[in-house]
Parts: sequence; C-alpha cells; structure tokens
Amino acid sequence: MNTFLTTVLAWTVASAAVFSAQAADMQGDAKAGAGKIAMCIGCHGIPGYQATFPEVYKVPMISGQGAGYIVSALTAYKKGERKHPTMRGIADSLSEQDMADVAAYYTQHGKTDAVLPPKASTEPSADVSALLKKGNCMTCHGDNFSKPLAPEFPKIAGQHPDYLFVALKSYKTEGQATWGRSNGVMGGVAKQFSNAELKALAGYVASLDGELKTVPQSRFR
Repeated sequence: MNTFLTTVLAWTVASAAVFSAQAADMQGDAKAGAGKIAMCIGCHGIPGYQATFPEVYKVPMISGQGAGYIVSALTAYKKGERKHPTMRGIADSLSEQDMADVAAYYTQHGKTDAVLPPKASTEPSADVSALLKKGNCMTCHGDNFSKPLAPEFPKIAGQHPDYLFVALKSYKTEGQATWGRSNGVMGGVAKQFSNAELKALAGYVASLDGELKTVPQSRFR
C-alpha cells in the first residue's frame, strides 16, 4: 500500500474507535426499528429491485448488514458525503435514534438458526488477486469480506455485483451535485483502478458466500 493510503487508513482506524464509542452510547431497538422502515421496504424489501439513477443497478441487500455500517451510511447521506437525492431525503427525516433503531432491525432481519452448507470456495483469478492486493481490500472488509475491521465498514461478500460496481465508481465521482461519495480511504482506493478493473473486483466479491440478503416484506410477497 502506498504512503497516502497507509496514512489515511491509520486515520480511519483511529476514527473507527471514536465511532464505536459513540455507537455504544446510542443503543438501537430492533422492535422500534420495525415501525420505522416504511421508507426502506419499497426498494430494499423487493428481491431484485433496480434503481435507475444514475444508472440501472440492483439496490443493495441490507438484511444481515452490520448495524454500525447502516448508521454510518445514513449519516453520510444526511451530511451530504454521499450524494443521492432519494437517500438524502430519507436520511434527513431520521434522528440519530431512528437510524440506530433501523440499523438494529436490519442487522438481525432474516437471521435464522438453520445451518446452511457453505458455498464452494471461490478463488480469484491471478488478475483479480493482483487487484485485491493492490487495493488492500481485506484490511478493512475482513476475512472473506464478511468480517469488517470496524463497525462502520460494510460486509460486502455476496452483495449484488452491479451495485458494488456503481458504489465503487461513485468514489471516483467529483463535482456532481446529486451523485458521488466522499470518503478518504475509498476514494484513494477506487481512483487507483479503471472502471473495468472495478467491475472485475465487484464481480469477484459478489461471487463469495456472504450474510447479506433481501427479505421480502409481507406487503411485497
């Protein structure tokens, strides 16, 4: 990893410790969250639902996602660090407690005691392996991209490949009023790669066995 990314990553890990302490003070209530997700289920509660802005892609699976990441993402939309009109409008309507409650709901949503057989291990090609090493991706996203280093980092294994690709590209986007993401670490990582390389990374991560899923809500079954 180059000096810039090493420095930014060290700063982010330090920030994560602060975030973790703050998150511990704001306890989410999953039962309360169940009554606050009406604005979420119209997209995230429909398997295969596609967004059309700024291009067509499947909305991310968020059931089983880490609560800390959900709060972090919603906060970033509220602050304008993530630019997406629909998500900004939703985040603006939520208090910190609302975010914690929604996050608590989704992190346990769809979990079951049933033990499913693991998928066959997927080994990256030599080209993708080189890209993963260059981006140092597992440093933050953890083992098999499902055990993040810090609460505000997402689980990404098994996520929709088209969503991952659009998300990665968004960290390279600058100067757009309604699209793009501002994040020092992810911006530094994504800008190292061409869009074709980002698509290859997204495809590999999406092929892995993960904990994320879309659980249909009763009104959309």
